[in-house]
Amino acid sequence: MPLPLYLLALAVFAMGTSEFMLAGLLPDLASDLGVPVATAGTLTSAFAAGMVVGAPLMAVLARHRSGRSSLFGFVLVFLLAHAVGAVTSSFPVLFATRVVAALANAGFLAVAVTTAAALVAPDRKGRALAVLLSGTTVATVAGVPGGSVLGTLLGWRATFWAVAVLCLPAAVGVLTAVPARPVEAGGSDGPTLRAEFAQLSSPRLLLVMLVAALVNAATFAGFTFLAPVVTDTADLGELWVPVALVLFGAGSFAGVTVAGRLSDRRPGPVLAVGGPLLLIGWPALAVLADKPFALLALVFVQGALSFALGSTLITRVLYEAAGAPTMAGSYATAALNLGAVTGPLVAATTLGTAAGDLGPLWTSGLLVAVALLLAFPLRTVLRTGQSSETPG
Repeated sequence: MPLPLYLLALAVFAMGTSEFMLAGLLPDLASDLGVPVATAGTLTSAFAAGMVVGAPLMAVLARHRSGRSSLFGFVLVFLLAHAVGAVTSSFPVLFATRVVAALANAGFLAVAVTTAAALVAPDRKGRALAVLLSGTTVATVAGVPGGSVLGTLLGWRATFWAVAVLCLPAAVGVLTAVPARPVEAGGSDGPTLRAEFAQLSSPRLLLVMLVAALVNAATFAGFTFLAPVVTDTADLGELWVPVALVLFGAGSFAGVTVAGRLSDRRPGPVLAVGGPLLLIGWPALAVLADKPFALLALVFVQGALSFALGSTLITRVLYEAAGAPTMAGSYATAALNLGAVTGPLVAATTLGTAAGDLGPLWTSGLLVAVALLLAFPLRTVLRTGQSSETPG
């Protein structure tokens, strides 16, 4: 894999730390700003909503610009949003900074996914995407737990400052290593913007995007509200929250690494085996959450399964959207974050029910069940590798 791909992953690490870090900061943040935990949880949905809207919008705006200048600009906006978030005492202002940061993250990821695919051979998109997403999984292993510890010791604002600082080497990496040429196929020889948007009329592409969104919704539904499960249901101390996040992140890194080697040519086994196991795992986590050893073990397993399935499905989005070379990355990003919007919102409604802190875990299981039901008509497409690609 080319060096620029790993430098893009470094920037994704900084942004992924921000996207996931609230899972370990919600109780402290909610108390400081005087809002309920469920309300604070909407910050995750605000970030994801900005990414859903921002992915296609930012991709269109950056379509004819240098990939390097676009990526650098997105990193700078992301940094400034976190600096403002770190000093505000207003929840609405913090909410707004999350949306702005999400727009920048969406633009960066949409361009980065397209750039990553252009840096490798056509049949290695899955491997390239796995390297790029490794930035997110390493964020859950190191960045998010580190941020949780920092937030526990110094307050949640310190974590926002830390993310802003992380953006500095990411920006340098983008400037020094990413090719300055425009994003591939964005010029006059590529398809028109209308032709690229027309790819969204493909029922097969839309269905793959929907299944991917549902799997990611399940991931965020359980992950966003993991901290109360660790501290209340399992009756572990606050410092066990970063331990749980490390285990989830280690599992996600393992899952995306394995899936990266299979998603181009053999996605079927990943989905056929991982799907049912993921479906069983979320209810099992809810039932065994009061047993610390079982809780921590299942957190690792669910991280691995969630990211293995999610990354495989997103790779399928890139193949199904082959006729939209500059917009395919935004379609993949939008699908991921449509799930990240809906998952926490649906999960938050269960916190006030008899299920309590375990409600989000049951919600995750239900979302995976719906995803598997919808995936059944796609079983032939999902069993095949990149040879099923239809440019349009």
